[in-house]
Amino acid sequence: MCSATQGEKAALVRELRKEGHRLNDLLEAIGLSRSIYYYELGKTDKVKKRNADLSVEIVDIFNKNKKRYGVRRVHRELLNRGFQVNHKRVQRIMKQLGLFGKRPKEKYHSYKGDVGKIADNIINRDFSTEKPLQKCATDVSQFNLSWGKCYISPTLDMHTNEIISYNLSRNPNMEQIKDMLNKAFEQFPSLQGMILHSDQDWQYRHAFYRNEL
Repeated sequence: MCSATQGEKAALVRELRKEGHRLNDLLEAIGLSRSIYYYELGKTDKVKKRNADLSVEIVDIFNKNKKRYGVRRVHRELLNRGFQVNHKRVQRIMKQLGLFGKRPKEKYHSYKGDVGKIADNIINRDFSTEKPLQKCATDVSQFNLSWGKCYISPTLDMHTNEIISYNLSRNPNMEQIKDMLNKAFEQFPSLQGMILHSDQDWQYRHAFYRNEL
């Protein structure tokens, strides 16, 4: 035990006492004085008490915000509530409690305007299929990440629920749509008769998109 800290020795003695060993014998064997033993136990109990109080606040913040807050926002709210705490400590406690903030996917709302032509709603909410690549769907979704926003543009096969192509981009532009389409066409050169369903956002009313289809 020569490499153990005094706190670790005190914790070991406490556990061994539960098995019925005499305190004096344990202290002598481990090389720890009675005063140091009680001092270290006092420190440990204070830390546990502080962490217990903090854990209650962290769980309250986490639940009140629909379980979406990560370490950074939980830490900020703790400071707002008057707690003086390091974010690493918050991170450690949240990990111990199994609290991991969700990063919700957001629907990307682009400007529709009067650009391009509105296509007929051929599917009309009939998503049933008989074979792969009969009906597919595409959309653009936005994710808010710690470093900024990210946009994903996938093509989904409604029959298999497989993503047959996609593009991830920092900007929701036409280049993203072009790349997604090119990847799909490279995989499946013949898509005769396939319906590609989308909303009426500007990307899907663009001349390039319509011509490619």
